[in-house]
Amino acid sequence: METKYFIIPGLGNSGPNHWQTHLENLGDHYIRIEQNEWDKPNCEDWINNIEAAVSKYNLDNVILIGHSLGCTTIAHWAKKFKHKIKGALLVAPSDIEAQVYTFEATGFTPIPLDKLNFKTIVVTSENDVWVSLERAKYFAEKWGSELINIGNAEHINADSGFGEWKECLEILKKIEK
Repeated sequence: METKYFIIPGLGNSGPNHWQTHLENLGDHYIRIEQNEWDKPNCEDWINNIEAAVSKYNLDNVILIGHSLGCTTIAHWAKKFKHKIKGALLVAPSDIEAQVYTFEATGFTPIPLDKLNFKTIVVTSENDVWVSLERAKYFAEKWGSELINIGNAEHINADSGFGEWKECLEILKKIEK
């Protein structure tokens, strides 16, 4: 059976030049999970939308692809529903507990620090304003994730030059094994 990739953007959604959108455009097996409220998110709504989307598929063939606040959402979803899936790619997880994070977001703190019961890879940058390298390493350690540091890549989004990010597909192959 074919792997289904569920794209979970962060705050504000991922625009047309974002790497998540480029993935979505690769075909029907890449599915963006739409949220009702992108700019003032509610964690319970976001995790319930993940659950509604993935519950239609064989979870053994599901990979979640989160960016920024989407990574925290995946951690909350895993804690609440305790599903075993194929894996998750967690790119640039925002540290919503940091003082720099002043956006209106409800229910995302505290960030779950439970070990995730599926294979995960955290991809981080050394100069991401939304998460320090130390915190990204801490999240990866707590979640039981492999950590990939891609250097000075800021928030790993379209604004920092990550449109069609072909390396992402190579990283996904590590989860698919």
